[in-house]
Amino acid sequence: MSASKIITVVLKGYPRLSETFIAQELLALQKRGFKLHFISLRHPTDTKTHPIHDEITAPVTYLPEYLHDEPGRVFKSWIAARKLPGYKRAFQVWQKDLKRDQSRNRVRRFGQAMTLAAELPVGTAEIYAHFLHTPASVARYAAMMHEIPWSCSAHAKDIYTSPDWEISEKLVDVNWLKTCTAFNVAHLKNLAAEPEKVSLLYHGLDLERFPPFVGRAHLRNGQDATNPVKILSVGRAVIKKGYDDLLNALAALPSDLEWQFEHIGGGPLLPDLKAQAEKLGISGRIIWHGAQSQKFVLNALQEADIFTLASRIAEDGDRDGLPNVLMEAQSQRAAILSTRVSAIPELIDDERTGLLVEQRDPAALAAKMERLIRSPELRQSLSEAGDQKLRLEFGADSWIEKLAAQFEKDLA
Repeated sequence: MSASKIITVVLKGYPRLSETFIAQELLALQKRGFKLHFISLRHPTDTKTHPIHDEITAPVTYLPEYLHDEPGRVFKSWIAARKLPGYKRAFQVWQKDLKRDQSRNRVRRFGQAMTLAAELPVGTAEIYAHFLHTPASVARYAAMMHEIPWSCSAHAKDIYTSPDWEISEKLVDVNWLKTCTAFNVAHLKNLAAEPEKVSLLYHGLDLERFPPFVGRAHLRNGQDATNPVKILSVGRAVIKKGYDDLLNALAALPSDLEWQFEHIGGGPLLPDLKAQAEKLGISGRIIWHGAQSQKFVLNALQEADIFTLASRIAEDGDRDGLPNVLMEAQSQRAAILSTRVSAIPELIDDERTGLLVEQRDPAALAAKMERLIRSPELRQSLSEAGDQKLRLEFGADSWIEKLAAQFEKDLA
């Protein structure tokens, strides 16, 4: 690997509280000596950051979030980009894409790509995009202009809300693509002319940041009003997280059970969820923390008896892949209750390392929640088995080594 070669990483936004799995990967690459430069399509909107972001030292360039915000910069970039050897091909590919997707977003992608191409960090040997939708489009067009390779990590929403034609054509041009679940791998290979370009790369969990919680003992059984069973969920308040289903499940729990539910995360549906909790008569048992730091989340996980995530597939196809927060909860030996969506069953073995129900089934969710509340012995057994599986199969180091090896090969 040449010390002067740079991997330019295209991100939807940086930094983001909800994307610790990306920050974890980028820090690991930095520690292995790779020179990185981040290109962010959006400015950060979170008012807080995680400690991991403070450890990442790569420079960040923010592209025009909307082309009309910086017309002079975009025009200057267009003049410079037209002189690049692959501009004509990139423009033709974009025109073809635009005919099938006549949207302002498609125009914005090409404008951002021209800006990236004109301002590409000197020494860039490869452009690497996180997410297969907009970031990959910008990376693809810019890489074409410079006639350099580009690669991609695909996750969840970016796969299942993109049209098949666009995914297939990107898979022709991409140097390689990693995705974070076996479920995704099967789907993408089916769309690829060269299936060998697609491979599995779990995010995994940085186990140094999440050491075993040796003090964990499940004792609460839902019978003591002064010491209720603590139920926790961490995630953005968006449709695919199924929080309305979860609230309905909580409202259906027997009245003799003592429990408290806490939610950590921001999101557009928070006002609706709070109103729903009021209507269901359970708002007095709920604490809404909003977006919080990773340290706050870790402390909450250590206090929680049950961690639950009622993931589901949204009407537009958006869904979770394998939520890292499930791994974080396992690492602190909270008992897991979730749904059979996407790759969640790759981590959670029903009745062995956690409990699973079908999506959009509040009654089933309530029934299994009741089991977990009433039985600290069951929670202890599931959480110990879950932590063991996590540490044997989902440690980030082994997966990061595979990614590092790929970049070593590319930059040799």
